[in-house]
Parts: sequence; C-alpha cells; structure tokens
Amino acid sequence: MSTKKSLQTSLIHSDYIAPEGFAAFPTAIHHASTVLFENVAAMRARNWQDKSGYTYGLHGTPTSFTLEARLAAIEGGTGCVLAPSGLAAIALVDFAVLKSGDDVLLPDNVYNPNRELGTWLQHDFGITVRYYDPTIGAGIAALMQPDTRLIWTEAPGSVTMEVPDIPAICTVAHAYGALVAIDNTWSAGIAFDAFAHGVDFVMHALTKYQSGGSDVLMGAVITRDDALRQKLDQAHMRLGFGVGMDDAFLVMRGLPTMKLRFDAHDAGARNVAAWLKARPEIARVLHPAFEDCPGHAIWKRDFTGAGGLFSVIFDERYTEAQTDRFVDRLELFKIGFSWGGANSLCVPYRVHGMRADWQGSGQLVRFNIGLEEPADLIADIEKALQKLG
Repeated sequence: MSTKKSLQTSLIHSDYIAPEGFAAFPTAIHHASTVLFENVAAMRARNWQDKSGYTYGLHGTPTSFTLEARLAAIEGGTGCVLAPSGLAAIALVDFAVLKSGDDVLLPDNVYNPNRELGTWLQHDFGITVRYYDPTIGAGIAALMQPDTRLIWTEAPGSVTMEVPDIPAICTVAHAYGALVAIDNTWSAGIAFDAFAHGVDFVMHALTKYQSGGSDVLMGAVITRDDALRQKLDQAHMRLGFGVGMDDAFLVMRGLPTMKLRFDAHDAGARNVAAWLKARPEIARVLHPAFEDCPGHAIWKRDFTGAGGLFSVIFDERYTEAQTDRFVDRLELFKIGFSWGGANSLCVPYRVHGMRADWQGSGQLVRFNIGLEEPADLIADIEKALQKLG
C-alpha cells in the first residue's frame, strides 16, 4: 500500500506475497470462510455450483475440491459432495431427493442412525419409511409403490452382514422410477464397484478406511448424474454442511495407503474369523467371504475383497452377561463403534432390539480387525474365551 499503515491495520493487511514455484506432494491446506474476488464483476459472475471457481468457504477451497475429485475418481463418479459425517452424508441424500408424501425403503439391517433418521423423516416430515428384508433381491418389486422415490442399500449390513443383490434391486427400482443409494463404507469403494452395479448415489463414512487414523469425522456422497449432483449441491448449501480443511487434508493423507491397509485388514480378518469358526463357543461366523454367511454367493459374484469387519454369534448357552464379560476381558481389542483404523475393536449388539425380523439366537459380537499381528489378536481372544464360562 502507498500509505503507511498503523500497527493494527498491518496485523490484518500485509503487502507480502509469497513467491510462486513451491511444489510438494501434499495438497496445500487452504483455510477460508471468506473467499476474495478480484473485482465486483468477478464476484457477480461467479456461480457457487461451478467448480471452476470459489465463492465461499462453505462451498469449498482448493483443498476440498481436490478431495472431492479424488473420491469421485475412486468410485468412477463425476461429482462428489463432502459432509461433516457419514450420517450427515445420508441425510444429504434424503433431503436432496425426498419431500413430504414420498416413500423410502430401508433394509432392515440398516446402520442404526439411518433408521433413526428414517423415524424422524416419517414422524416430522410426512415421508413414509418402510423396511425390507436385505436378502429380498428382485422381490423388492412387491414393495414398490407409485410414490416410492428412494431405496437405501447397505452392502453388507454392518452388524449382521447380509449381502444384498444390488443389481437386482437397482433394476426393479429404475423400472419404477425410483433411485438407489448405497452405503458403501464397508468396501471403501475398493471391493465393490457400486456404479457398475446400477446405483445412483454412493455414500461413504470417510471416518473409516479413507482416513484410517480413527481421528476424523467426515462423509461423502458421489454420483455420476449431473442433475443429481445439482440436487446434492442445493441440499448441501441449504443445510450448511461444511467440512474443515484440516480434516480434508487428513483424509487425503490416508488415501495413498488405503488399498494397502484395506488388503491387510481383509487378510487379518479372514485369519481371525477362520480361527473363530473352529471354536466350540462360536455358533456362527458372519463374514461375507464365508459360504454360510447370508448372501455369500452374491458377495463372491460382485465383490473383490472384504475388509476387516465381521460378526460372530456365540453358542446360545452363553448369556449376554457372559459375552459382555468376554468383551471386557479383551486387551488388544478396544470397545468402540467404528472400523477402518489401525486398532482392533469389539462391540456386543442386542440385535433383537434393533431388528424385528431377526431370527437368530445367541449373542452377537462384532469384530473390527485392525493392523495388529493376527496371531496376537487370536491369542487375546483365546485368553478371553477361556474365562467365558
């Protein structure tokens, strides 16, 4: 500036401009709420839905634009919108395409916060919410109504692990003019090509494998239909779903190693699950790569991997109090609702309280196999099982 500035003004306005030419592997973190325009004409010409420019921090900076593009590329999509959590990403889809009087179908094994959101939509927004057997496949045609607008899928269910026939559901949905959204978090977009199997929206909790550090809350919705992307953008703007650029950077930092980590989780989980399957305390192992898991044939047809998450059902002679003590006695496994991080986790579930259609008996416990040595995890489980009785 041509005039001398006071100290206070100098603290806000600096004449310094960093030289160009700096390059490094990490994407730069661009923090911004306010975005600056070169002049008034540029401000008035800018469209917040046009990714060729910037308008306000809520709609993105170079950091978030880069993450969106990379996530879309992983899934084979053309548009991506970030949200503050996986559940926020689910809500984004719902509010983008549903209105009062519409009907939505959810699988009965759905992620429980999605179920709670469905209850809210039904009670307060006049949207009909119905549930279907996750193994229904093409039989979902019997549930379709003229007002059915959206079908949610989860492949597999993240607690009871049924694998749905996504292509069959999509074929029926599209014949009736409905859209299909998938929670693809379990496969991280690595082991299941959702768009190739017919879905319209791919949702992820980036909290899991994409970040890999158990330290980020973020979600994403990806599509490859421009009209649907515009609906997502509108809902994103109206709901004010911004994300922090530091968190976006952390997710990007995890992406280069995601496939390596996913494969390691997968190998470790199959190792531990196979050992558990041979134990007399365990009645069933619910792991999609195992033949007796509901939907295994579909998993074998459509998936290329399995990740680190699976569940077991204890022999019915064991009470809830006993299996709770088993979980408490584990040392390497911590108790927590997530997966995709380096640390192994274990959580007992009251499935009968979650699902009216659950026919199983015995206590269900879900394992997330982290990146520890599988033999050490097996030893930890064996020690806790020895005290189960």
